Amino acid sequence: MPDTPPPPTPDAPPTELDYSNLRALFINCTLTRSPKPSHTALLQGAVANLMRSHGVHVDEIRAIDHRIATGMSPDMTEEGWGEDAWPAIFEQVQAADILVLGTPLWLGEKTSVCTRVVERLYSSSGAYNDRGQFFPYGKVAGWIVTGNEDGVKHASMNLAFSMSHLGYTVPPNPDSGWIGEIGPGKSFGDDDGEGGKVGYDNGFTLRNVNLMTWNLLHMAAILKQRGGIPTFGTGMQQWNELDERWGTPPLADLVPEQPQVD
Repeated sequence: MPDTPPPPTPDAPPTELDYSNLRALFINCTLTRSPKPSHTALLQGAVANLMRSHGVHVDEIRAIDHRIATGMSPDMTEEGWGEDAWPAIFEQVQAADILVLGTPLWLGEKTSVCTRVVERLYSSSGAYNDRGQFFPYGKVAGWIVTGNEDGVKHASMNLAFSMSHLGYTVPPNPDSGWIGEIGPGKSFGDDDGEGGKVGYDNGFTLRNVNLMTWNLLHMAAILKQRGGIPTFGTGMQQWNELDERWGTPPLADLVPEQPQVD
């Protein structure tokens, strides 16, 4: 293909989009409890600070600091658990226009804490928004992955499906990550021995911090400005409780007939 010069660079974000009325919730799924430092928190904090610089209200949670019960009910105290922090966290999830999960890698996978948070999001999937849609409709999701072993894309693949299946809108390039060399070694934000911090000079990670932040902000602002995703055909409360089908015929009428084979 012939070389073409890049298009003009906009001077500012679209004036018709308002980012200052957005709320973002970052859930760090590190295995390290506070107040010990978290490498994932550092990269997550870069995205959070970029959002704050554009007027977004940002809340951050370290999931392991809270007693989140295991199970598939919205409130596991109703299933015999003595304590469950999830209902209070879920209130913050519902209030957020943007949800970002952060996880380190262990054995090439997202953490067990991250899996539990995703499971509890799924346990609350019976909740509807005020339009009768699944609660994440009209909201966007992204994720951050850190570690010193392979698995960033594997974890991202899993989280992309999970967030989309729950009902979140997943914009283009909604993730950022950093991994070091294979095997034991320094992690993101460690002293590099030369007066700097490991990973802070990684241009690819910086590019993706920028990409994920702006894609999340643009998509969240567009959805909020336009009232979310249209309800027609997507209101599952109406589907489940009112037998509304929006003119969609039975599946037997939609499946094409198989040709006869002699």
